[in-house]
Amino acid sequence: MASSPARLLLRRAFASAASHESHEGGAKTWKILSFVLALPGVAVCMINAYMKMQEHAKHPRPDFVAYPHLRIRSKPWPWGDGNHSLFHNSHTNALPTGYEDGHDH
Repeated sequence: MASSPARLLLRRAFASAASHESHEGGAKTWKILSFVLALPGVAVCMINAYMKMQEHAKHPRPDFVAYPHLRIRSKPWPWGDGNHSLFHNSHTNALPTGYEDGHDH
């Protein structure tokens, strides 16, 4: 029964790391492992993040409730109009008076 290419690559990587006499082919082995394992792993993570983002976009924004203990501005922010935080998102972050677009959902 033949071994899979990934198993052969892993066996070669560990065998070359175990022997101290031969260091030839180490760069080639890690290059192959990067293309075979790392890049597909990053692609799977990107697909997962995209799918989670699509699922999250289906949920409506919660209604605005003007709680007195939230969004307190004791002094204005030192940038812009002083009412928006540094990383303000007009769809997600409400101002003390409500969402900027005027819609609560």
